[in-house]
Amino acid sequence: MLTLPKQPGAYVYILECIDHSYYTGWTTNLYDRFQAHLQGKGAKYTKAHKPLACVYFEVHSDKQSAMKREYEIKQLSRSDKIKLVQSMDK
Repeated sequence: MLTLPKQPGAYVYILECIDHSYYTGWTTNLYDRFQAHLQGKGAKYTKAHKPLACVYFEVHSDKQSAMKREYEIKQLSRSDKIKLVQSMDK
């Protein structure tokens, strides 16, 4: 399991949900945002598909680049998202 940073910044992240689907988002506070997802307050998707863990994140210099990267990741196939998540383990 990843250790989530508690300091503010610009982050893109991927959550693995209980049904093994992935949710991708961006935030300026990764730790607090993940806690909100766990409480069913993070997003409509994670309210219906309970998150298990944050399996991937990237740090960006500003929110615009994080938002752009979030869009890019959302366009990836599931197999490409799996490869991205596996790269976090290395």
